[in-house]
Amino acid sequence: MPLQQTTALRKISSLTKRLRIIQGGTSASKTFSILAYLIHVAQANDNLVISVVSESLPHLKLGAIRDFKNIMKMQKYWDEGAWSKGEFVYTFPTGSIIEFFSVDNAGKAHGPRRDILFVNEANNVPWPIYRQLAGRTRKLIIIDFNPVSAFWAHEKLMPYRVHDFLKLTYRDNEALEKSLVREIEENAAIDDNYRQVYAEGEVGRNEGQIMTNWVHIPNIPEEARLVRRGLDFGYSNHPSAIIDIYEWNGGYIWDEILYEKGYDNPALARVIKEQDEQVLVVADSAEPKSIDEIASEGVMIIGAEKGADSIRNGIQKVKRVQVYVTERSTNLIKEERNYLWKLDKNGEPLNVPRDLFNHGMDAGRYAMDDLIENAPQPFPSNDEDDADTSDAPITSGLVGTSF
Repeated sequence: MPLQQTTALRKISSLTKRLRIIQGGTSASKTFSILAYLIHVAQANDNLVISVVSESLPHLKLGAIRDFKNIMKMQKYWDEGAWSKGEFVYTFPTGSIIEFFSVDNAGKAHGPRRDILFVNEANNVPWPIYRQLAGRTRKLIIIDFNPVSAFWAHEKLMPYRVHDFLKLTYRDNEALEKSLVREIEENAAIDDNYRQVYAEGEVGRNEGQIMTNWVHIPNIPEEARLVRRGLDFGYSNHPSAIIDIYEWNGGYIWDEILYEKGYDNPALARVIKEQDEQVLVVADSAEPKSIDEIASEGVMIIGAEKGADSIRNGIQKVKRVQVYVTERSTNLIKEERNYLWKLDKNGEPLNVPRDLFNHGMDAGRYAMDDLIENAPQPFPSNDEDDADTSDAPITSGLVGTSF
């Protein structure tokens, strides 16, 4: 299927400044369109070094690298021999390369210079790392992000640097499936912050973030012990989520096993049985039929205990312990950052979580609620902890790109 010339792609290709800041909502085709533009630039110019950078390698693999390969294959450009699997570098016939690397530590930002830099989901990359990367970029810098809250792009770049600014929404992506459009608009109708950030692409306020002390770790240490597996059901409109829980270092590691739509109960049972280790699964008790079907496939599974305030009490249990999250748990990390308390009319957090960005959260909470033996205590009132929150520019159209 050929690449569709969306409004997002046309707008991105029309920018001309050295620094290009692209802010947008969910499914606006920011990353996909930027990569399509960079592929064209690499094909039209000789010996460029183009770096695509993100917070972690798992994030790149499941996001920008996957999109890059899809675009190249859709356009029938892909040459397996030009792709370095170990280094994540693609070499074009022009001699230009697009390289992908993570900046999960500051040392990776001190590498060789490049011609073009694309920082994907820049709000998850620290300012000192961006500054080092930008200082080693000769021609063009592009950053994109969901505007969950103001960060260094708004505070340190936009007031002081000459730049192009572009705001995109799902309406700029004519290739978006109608079911996703409907889901975005339904969520926007029931949640003001979601509407502002993810539907309209405006800067929101990430106040009332529920999980504030989580630590990201590269992988699961050998000494960690698998103790539970949580399951939240979904299918067509929402993803099913499977989260493994490990005991480690006086706390618990959450590891994302599955976060996908379209999995029926036999498929979920297969995923669970394919894991190296088997352990008790704790699932959403609102679906007893699904639990029975999965149990009939030979899976040890029970329903989570529910009752008055079970969600808030379960959250309290999780907040009382140290939680570590593996870097490959990219959807879970996104939920961690966007799982918020509802706000009152004055913008103050309430003791009620929003019913958004919670599929992995719910799966992990079911498992933790069963695992942690101490009885629930009264849910804490809102307090500060709970509310925590020099080169010529490149000018290019879609055809005949040159510097």
